[in-house]
Amino acid sequence: MNTSRTTKLIHEGQYAAEVDIELIQDDGAWGPYLSVEATKKLEEVRAALKRGDLKAAARLGRVYSLTPVAV
Repeated sequence: MNTSRTTKLIHEGQYAAEVDIELIQDDGAWGPYLSVEATKKLEEVRAALKRGDLKAAARLGRVYSLTPVAV
């Protein structure tokens, strides 16, 4: 089994975070997939964004404020 790095985007309310994680490469039909640690990291970021704790979210990823665009 090999691993590769990727970035996942988590969106919650008016914020988004880019989170770097590792994917586990598998030659079987189920790969690539997230490790338990990567899944926990993504959930921690989502929970931090949801409660408005931007400092906690920023420790795990890059946080952005989203602004709607009127067309």
